[in-house]
Amino acid sequence: MSQEDLGGYISLLLKQYRQPYNNLAQIILSHHGPGTGLDYTDGETQLHLSLEALETSSAKLAGYLSERGVGRQDKVGVLLPKTPELLISALAIWRLGAIYVPLFTAFGYDAISYRVADCTADYVITDVANCSKLEIDRDYRILVVGDSNPAGTESFAQALEAPPYQGFQPLAPDELIVLIYTSGTTGTAKGVPVPIWALAALQSYMTLGIGLTDTDKYWNLADPGWAYGLYYGLIAPMSLGHGVLFVNQSFDPSKVEEIWRRYKITNFAAAPTAYRAMRVAIGDRVVDSHLTTMSSAGEPLNPEVISWALANLGVEIRDHYGQTELGMMINNHNDPRLRNNLIPGSMGVTAPGFRAVLLDDQARELGPGVDGEVAIDTWSSELFWFPGYFNASQKTAGRFTGDGRYYLTGDVASKDESGNFFFSGRSDDVILSAGYRVGPFEVESTILSHPKVAECAVIGVPDELRGEAIWAYVVLRAGETSDQDLTSEIQEIVRSRLSKTSYPRKVIVIDELPKTPSGKIQRFLLRKGAS
Repeated sequence: MSQEDLGGYISLLLKQYRQPYNNLAQIILSHHGPGTGLDYTDGETQLHLSLEALETSSAKLAGYLSERGVGRQDKVGVLLPKTPELLISALAIWRLGAIYVPLFTAFGYDAISYRVADCTADYVITDVANCSKLEIDRDYRILVVGDSNPAGTESFAQALEAPPYQGFQPLAPDELIVLIYTSGTTGTAKGVPVPIWALAALQSYMTLGIGLTDTDKYWNLADPGWAYGLYYGLIAPMSLGHGVLFVNQSFDPSKVEEIWRRYKITNFAAAPTAYRAMRVAIGDRVVDSHLTTMSSAGEPLNPEVISWALANLGVEIRDHYGQTELGMMINNHNDPRLRNNLIPGSMGVTAPGFRAVLLDDQARELGPGVDGEVAIDTWSSELFWFPGYFNASQKTAGRFTGDGRYYLTGDVASKDESGNFFFSGRSDDVILSAGYRVGPFEVESTILSHPKVAECAVIGVPDELRGEAIWAYVVLRAGETSDQDLTSEIQEIVRSRLSKTSYPRKVIVIDELPKTPSGKIQRFLLRKGAS
């Protein structure tokens, strides 16, 4: 694809989504064809929901929510696994011009309570299994999927009997479709507002990065509670007229082959953790499948996994890089018009519509062969859509250089003469574990609720399977002693109150934490000692 053709493609997307007025549900439901809709399986049940069926159900749910006051730019949390009800809820919310707030089902009470309160949600849609994670005394209403709903909640099944909402509420380009939370290094989780015009960037990656074609059968393994699964497992493919697959089961690498064959998957996307687990499960067997395209995102992809996939799956896994705040902006593109020779260890080249650079500590651009912080030149990036964190101007300011030109990712990388970027590490303390970005502050705050713990520091340690494993260093209160139950107690507190993906794999008791003279914890010294 020539630069002129690329420029025309990006301009066309911007013309479509930078103009009023669009509605995401209307865009998704306007498509027709046998490849649209939702395929769903939970290991026992298998079903297909057409766009017509999804439109009928979502219109009724939208009617129910509208009758109860939910409207344009109101926020609705969705705490559901990968089920048809999640997709129906999303379409209903977007039909009303309201804002979808994803709540990951692995989160515990504390993590969910903070997010729901921070965004001032009007409703939370959940199921019986997750209802206990929501507050009893609350300012929002709860709609529950299941055969019986707890006292004080409303029934999802009854909501689907409401008169359908007529029409679609159009949005201006900067109005929001999603408010998604991401953890940082310090402080509480940050809300990332996603305006509807971000569809230009999401669709561009879907076409050029993922390389999705009209004939592909696509499966994104990521959970829609997180950005990669929501942006590129639901919003982008469906807005382009593609069907999606929801597999509502705990990840089992030994069963991935079966799903590939059953649904004739040609285009597959997952995190390196999944690929590493599949490598162990499949071993040296040669797998016969329909696969033609594979993508990886969330953390650096190991070169040996790329070699294994090419030898045993017959497909090259191409690594991509992005953030919740931006979507994907550095890629080993799968579109044949941009496809480069893959260099193992490289996360790719800058995506069309973005200008990625490396900066030194004086915000000066660096050339090839030197480590620097990955940044986006917002003045030269047509697809840069991040409007700043929700109700957090100070945190937003910390993401930009003083003149506002460069968005700072917090990641350190180098690049070669051809513009290929190579990940080096984080410039802050975010942990990349099993494809998830884990902010140490939330984990530390949860661990501090244990009655024996006085201080705590959490770090990521290199791990062959997860990329990084979470370790916790704790200082006990005066007079307390460690015992064999302490580790399991701390792990359970984090699992139940914060997230099943955030608990420390190892707990180390130390006398004191390394700190700066001003009292800041020096996690880099702990990482150095753990390596």
